Amino acid sequence: MSWQSDNHKVSFTGLLKMHSSKQDLVNYYVGIDVGTASVRAALVDQFGTVVAHADQPIQIWEPQPDYYEQSSDDIWAACCTVTKKIVCGIDAERIRGLGFDATCSLVVVDKQFRPLAVNYEGEHTRNIILWMDHRAASQVARINGTQHSVLSYVGGTMSVEMQPPKLLWIKENLRKSCWEKAGYFFDLPDFLSWKATGVTARSLCTVVCKWMYSSEEGWNDDFWRLIDLEDLVEDKYEKIGNQILSPGTSVGNGLTPEAAKDLGLPCGIAVAASLIDAHAGGLGIIGGDVKGHNLPCENQPITSRLALICGTSSCHMGISETPIYVPGVWGPYYSAMVPGFWLNEGGQSATGKLIEHVVQGHVAFPELQAKAAASAQSIYTYLNSHLDLIKKSLPVGFLTVDLHVWPDFHGNRSPLADLTLKGMVVGLTLSQGLDDLALIYLATIQAIALGTRHILETMQAAGHRINTLFLCGGLRKNPLFVQMHADITGKPIVLSQEVESVLVGAAILGACASGDFASIQLTGKGAAGTAAARYTATLASLQRHQQTSWPLISLLLHLKKEGGHGENGKNWESCAAKPQA
Repeated sequence: MSWQSDNHKVSFTGLLKMHSSKQDLVNYYVGIDVGTASVRAALVDQFGTVVAHADQPIQIWEPQPDYYEQSSDDIWAACCTVTKKIVCGIDAERIRGLGFDATCSLVVVDKQFRPLAVNYEGEHTRNIILWMDHRAASQVARINGTQHSVLSYVGGTMSVEMQPPKLLWIKENLRKSCWEKAGYFFDLPDFLSWKATGVTARSLCTVVCKWMYSSEEGWNDDFWRLIDLEDLVEDKYEKIGNQILSPGTSVGNGLTPEAAKDLGLPCGIAVAASLIDAHAGGLGIIGGDVKGHNLPCENQPITSRLALICGTSSCHMGISETPIYVPGVWGPYYSAMVPGFWLNEGGQSATGKLIEHVVQGHVAFPELQAKAAASAQSIYTYLNSHLDLIKKSLPVGFLTVDLHVWPDFHGNRSPLADLTLKGMVVGLTLSQGLDDLALIYLATIQAIALGTRHILETMQAAGHRINTLFLCGGLRKNPLFVQMHADITGKPIVLSQEVESVLVGAAILGACASGDFASIQLTGKGAAGTAAARYTATLASLQRHQQTSWPLISLLLHLKKEGGHGENGKNWESCAAKPQA
């Protein structure tokens, strides 16, 4: 597998030996990952091994349905807490670099960098619109109605989860209290690098993937004027970024004295231009060594792999040497994850969140909690064991032959790109017991896997040649989730030896910024580690069964669309999910 052209290949092993010859002591890099509900940090050595890690929950406010807010002060405090924990007892001189990744949430501060409220209540503590917030539905519909050429880089349809509709919502709803007072609008990963360095530079990853910046042409003035955000053009994009850095580039003069004190790190260490959390996960896993695992991607280009990052939501990261335009799938983005490659990003807005919602909302959930606690198991481990008990002679996957879920409870991100879609369960009975809960849990996981299959097939129809999935994130810890994805997609799934792939991805940035490695490719090639486990499809007949049920559910859901047309004027009979076995 090659990450770069033959003219620039350098042995990662050789690079490590070169450093080892200069010093026997090990160097360390800190990776900080801000997820939806928690902040995590890891201390990673120069060989890509996680030496220590810690986590801390962060607050989420939900003032009304589809409105989700956070606090930049709360998040920074959590970053400081977890970082101090992981570096305790470590020689400060051996810590060489710091990298951040975070959700693509919108942070608003005034000209003095003080938090500004993004809510009607005027609560300035709540100055972040969380990525999964859907308040800007009418704004994104108007933006999509422009049919501007920049929309071709997001699969033809902008998501409500991107930043332009959120900015327009603020201007139209909080003009006096927020819009006119705002000094800077940051993607959360860029806010963190500013907080660490005092430099307002933005990452190419964030502005390309969430702000409609072109890696080749820069900002498009016509687009911003067309959507009534000409204010941002007039100040030469000062508020949203006029200095753009590639991920892994060293920012400013490194860690400021104030930030160093907050984090418990040495002043002046390199701080890297950041990544969005899913992209850090992709970087941390997609280059893994698979030798000896008999996988179809062995000795194939890295473009044969897809990184599947599964947590609160799921992201499907595929790269290519030339731009591929996939309807309903974000991108192509140049150098947004791996330098020199184009990125397409599919996604599902609620996966881990959906499983949690379905399980915790069931009437039998208290019984599940009690039995799981009594057996010293997590609720999901207990559910998996319970499914094994009730399956009898059937494979677990066939327990849901009469029960089906449409998983778009929070809209469809890819490939239908319709935020108005809702979830559905077909095949309910009067049962309210633990068996019923276990079956709905299984059907939900299968529905998520079918959504992944639909995204994969759409990407492959457009020109991607993907044969192996590399999965990371919190849901990798659930073997049923992983196996159902292998069974339903029909593709082998690789789990990295290093569980914390997202944190490794963040640390890769810090290592690159430190100058210890020549490029992200070189750093990532070694840090991604080796494959620890592989899941292969075991139930070809399950794929055939799901191929029959999935389009029927799709048709039922879309019949409610007036005139047979959805949010974006699509004919749903032609675009409904129809996975092919």
